Amino acid sequence: MSKNWTDRDVPDQTGRVAVVTGANTGLGFDTAKALADHGASVVLAVRDVEKGKQAASRFGPGADVSVVELDLASLASVRDVSAQLHDTLPKIDLLINNAGVMYPPRQTTRDGFELQFGTNHLGHFALTGRLLDLLLPVAGSRVVTVASTAHRIRAAIHFDDLQWERSYDRVAAYGQAKLANLMFAYELQRRLAPHGTTASIAAHPGVARTELMRNAPAVLRGLFSVVAPLFTQKLSPGRAPDAARGNRSGGPRRPVLRPRRSRRLPRAPGGRDVVVAVLRRRPPAAAVGRLGGAHRGRVPGLRLVHQTHLM
Repeated sequence: MSKNWTDRDVPDQTGRVAVVTGANTGLGFDTAKALADHGASVVLAVRDVEKGKQAASRFGPGADVSVVELDLASLASVRDVSAQLHDTLPKIDLLINNAGVMYPPRQTTRDGFELQFGTNHLGHFALTGRLLDLLLPVAGSRVVTVASTAHRIRAAIHFDDLQWERSYDRVAAYGQAKLANLMFAYELQRRLAPHGTTASIAAHPGVARTELMRNAPAVLRGLFSVVAPLFTQKLSPGRAPDAARGNRSGGPRRPVLRPRRSRRLPRAPGGRDVVVAVLRRRPPAAAVGRLGGAHRGRVPGLRLVHQTHLM
């Protein structure tokens, strides 16, 4: 595969159904558009329906795209959109858990959870659980969790204060949420492996220029706008991990895309390497490993690979 990956490398997606959260902007929009441009039926699951419709209008002519309202900060909304998708979709080939919030002042979801943990992790956890029955019968289906190296930045699972009620650190809270994302993808893959049809995969898109920093403090937003061109990438390479497909047979998966590679993350201590973001010609069961120590921000035996693969 070429290292200079472009949209032209995306295989035909005709007949596949993709649900993408947070698809009205940023990586979610570009991912959804790339899939639709290659024949997939794409559902944009967004909090603001009007913005979702505006995003859908930017898809190419003939694109099979629909918009549903999803507020991941409300478990009632997750329940409602799940019922709606069950009524309208015969199956799901790709569930891309992309939406998220980063570094907001302390807020809570409608159900009382800290906003970053509740939206980035719990909302997607609930959505995935409610949609699994549409994924499991489909050979080659995938649950894609958009991960981040933030799971290493002041990150831990604070079981004694999950909602940051004692004191709030927005950076550490985001790290906790992204670590929870990764642990969820890892454990879900372990449980799905025996079924042989659906894979759970974590994808780190690298640092891309999106609106994710919009909730950061003004000083940090200003600094980011100045230095971003020096170390970030445009959206197309960033969403590359989310814009491919796997083996439709349900057998061993292999990466279909290999966009420009970023450096690998440092290897986690102990254990054997388990590649989650790219399966490297191994069956899904090969992505299963140990979770010991993960609550401290490290998954022994786990090494994420930037910008390689996904569906």
